[in-house]
Amino acid sequence: MNNRKTYIAVIQCHLVKQRCSGYFCEKAFNERSGAFSAYAGEENLRILYMTCGGCCGRATHRKLANLIRMSKKRENITKDQIVVHLASCITNDNYHGPPCPHLDYLKELIAKLSLDLVEGTNISPKAEARRLEGKYKMRADQISELDFDEESDDGGG
Repeated sequence: MNNRKTYIAVIQCHLVKQRCSGYFCEKAFNERSGAFSAYAGEENLRILYMTCGGCCGRATHRKLANLIRMSKKRENITKDQIVVHLASCITNDNYHGPPCPHLDYLKELIAKLSLDLVEGTNISPKAEARRLEGKYKMRADQISELDFDEESDDGGG
């Protein structure tokens, strides 16, 4: 399997996109920060932004299936060269609202297409501070880090 990615498909919340330009997601990609830090040094990446299509997100499957078909037909880009990022507005509690209530369903739709998935795009310093203050819920990776820290503080291995 080819681990080199050619396309990053960012799925953003349809409701949030009515008021959000996506500026910070694009900035994070351009700077290779936040959830895009894994692509540091990769210059020939293409990025495509799309919305989930609205609640419940079922259009995500159709849109990604179209991307798979078109990129294979027109440019011989295979599924393993595509990675999907669920935008932070979908995955995290933040200014826009709580995490998407259909998050697990979106993950299921993406898994049915056998596409690689990354949760998140931009990581806002202000939202991170608010998570630490308890105003927003912690991200899943923060919770696992806290669990690990608590386990390591008990004096055991």
